[in-house]
Amino acid sequence: MSGESIDGEFGDPTADEFGDPTADPPVEGILSAVEAAAPLVHHLTNDVTTSETANVTLHWGGLPVMADAPAEAGDMAAGADAVVINTGTAATADIDAMVDAGRRANEAGVPVVLDPVGYGATPHRVESVGRLLDAVAFDIIKGNAGEVRGLAGEEATVRGVESVGEVDAGVPDAARALAAETGAVVVASGPTDVVADGEGAHELSVGHERMGSFVGSGCMLASTLGTFAAVVGEGDGPPMSTTEAALAGCAAYGFAGERAAGGDPAGPASYRTAFMDAVAALASERPPLDVSSRIEEV
Repeated sequence: MSGESIDGEFGDPTADEFGDPTADPPVEGILSAVEAAAPLVHHLTNDVTTSETANVTLHWGGLPVMADAPAEAGDMAAGADAVVINTGTAATADIDAMVDAGRRANEAGVPVVLDPVGYGATPHRVESVGRLLDAVAFDIIKGNAGEVRGLAGEEATVRGVESVGEVDAGVPDAARALAAETGAVVVASGPTDVVADGEGAHELSVGHERMGSFVGSGCMLASTLGTFAAVVGEGDGPPMSTTEAALAGCAAYGFAGERAAGGDPAGPASYRTAFMDAVAALASERPPLDVSSRIEEV
C-alpha cells in the first residue's frame, strides 16, 4: 500500500465518474451506502489491535462490536452486517468462537472476512486457519504476501506475524489460486495490493510507505474491507460485487494513507493520528478519486 504522496489531497478532483468497477472501483457509492446503513461489523480479532480496528470501522461510518465470548459470538454474528475474523492472537477457545460465528454468519447470509495473521509461522496457526477454512465460507480473505502464498500452498517465510522478503510477480498467481480454491475474493496487501477473484486479478498502486510504521495497519485494512462488504447490494446506485467492495476498500484505505502523509507528521504516532483523521475526512467528504491511473490487470 505504498504510492507517491498527493500532498494531502484525495487524487484528481476532475476524475471521471466511475465506469468499469475493476478499473475505477465505486468508492463514493460505497461510502454513501455505508453512511446510510451504518453497518454493524462484528469483530473477532486479536488482542493487540482491538482499538485500532474498532476506530477505523467507526471512522468509515460503521458500528464496531467486539463480542468474542463463545457464549455470544454466534448470536452476534447472525445479527451483524459483516463479520471480521482475525487470528493474530487466537487460542483454541477463540478459534471455537470464530468457527461458530462464521457458520452462523453463513447461515444468515452475512459476509465474512478472514485475516489469517501469521499463517505459516507456527503449526498452531496453520491448524487454526485450516479449521476455519474447512468450516466457514469466506467472502474475502485478506493477508500479506507471505500469508497468501502460504495459504495457496507455496513456500513463504513468515517471521512472527510479518512476511519476509520482497513482493514478487508470483503473488498475483497465488492470490488467483487461493480465490479459485476457496471461492473468496483474495486481497494480498503490501507495497502494492493485489485483489483476485475467480475471474482475474488487479493490482493497486495506492498508499504510502508510512502506513507500515505503526502496528495494526493490516488489521485495519481487514476491518475496512468488512465495513465495505457489509453494504454490497445496498444503496441506490448500480449493484456492486464483493470484488468491487474489496477494490474500493483497498483504494480508499490507500488514499487515506497518502492524505495522512501529506501533512508530514513528525513521527509514527503523529502519522497514525493523521491517518485516522484522513479516514474520517474521506468518509465524510467523499471526493472523486482518481483510481484508474493506479490500477492494472495482472
